[in-house]
Formats: sequence, structure tokens, C-alpha cells
Amino acid sequence: MFYANLKGHVEALLFINGDPVPAGQLAEILNVDKVNIEEIVAQLKEDMDTSERGLTIIKVAGGYQLCTKPELAAIVEKMAQVLDNKLSVPAMETLSIIAFKQPITKQEIENIRGVRVDRVLMKLIDRLLVKELGRKKVIGRPILYGTTEEFLKCFGLDNIEDLPLLPDAVYAE
Repeated sequence: MFYANLKGHVEALLFINGDPVPAGQLAEILNVDKVNIEEIVAQLKEDMDTSERGLTIIKVAGGYQLCTKPELAAIVEKMAQVLDNKLSVPAMETLSIIAFKQPITKQEIENIRGVRVDRVLMKLIDRLLVKELGRKKVIGRPILYGTTEEFLKCFGLDNIEDLPLLPDAVYAE
């Protein structure tokens, strides 16, 4: 392939950025067609996946990101034990409701959970997993909440449509 010499360039760009990089941005930096970038990334991913390397490339949040191979999670977790940032069960429940029902108001979340969510909602906003999307066009104009790009990255999703489907019983209200 004519662009095979750019695999190292793409790998370096993904490494230094840390966050997902859209194919269009890589194409612009390397002065290459977006289609060619996608082919280079696919070849680079294949090279990484078929070797004894510790990294791979995933498509997440609308871009490509260099990350540790899943089979090395246990060893990486040992290194990361210092940073225990687990969400509580109430936070995970609230985040799930927001993810599946967004845009959604605080009152609607509280109606589903049956408890107040002020603190939990603030914690999710502080962790950049949830953000304000605007205001609902009803009396009182309550704030609408939704998930963020950080949420997509944390859960390894390319976009919100990648969430699994819920059983039909969940949608019955």
C-alpha cells in the first residue's frame, strides 16, 4: 500500500492525543484522504491485534483511540488500583436512566428511581458523564440532562445508539 509508511504516524498521533481522534482530523494532519486513513487504521489495528503487543485501536466516541488490549486488563488494574473511581449503585442507576431516556429532566429521573437525585446528579456532572442539554418546553422550563462524550469513552461506545436494547417491559410506563 502507498500509505503503509504512515502507520507509525497514525500510531504516534493516537498515542500523544490520548482521546479519540476522528478520521477526518487524522486525514487533515497527514494530508491524506479520510478513506485512506480508515484503511491505514484498519491495517495498524490488524498488525497490533496479531502481534504480542499490549495495545490496540478501538473506534469510540466518533474517533479512533489507542488503548490497552482487554486481555491485559488484570495487570493494568493492578497499576490503576490507586485511582479507585467506581460509581455507587445509585449513581449507576441514575446514569443508566439518563443514558437510555435522554434527554430527561431531574423530576423524570426521580419519578423513575423513586428517590431524590440531587447529589448523585451533581456527582455525575462533576465526573463529566452527564451534562445539561437545554430546557424542556413546559411550564417551569426544567433542565434536560444527557450523557457526554466522556460517558461514551468510559463505556467504550462509539455513539449512544451502541447501547444495548432494553427489554420491552422496561419501556412500558
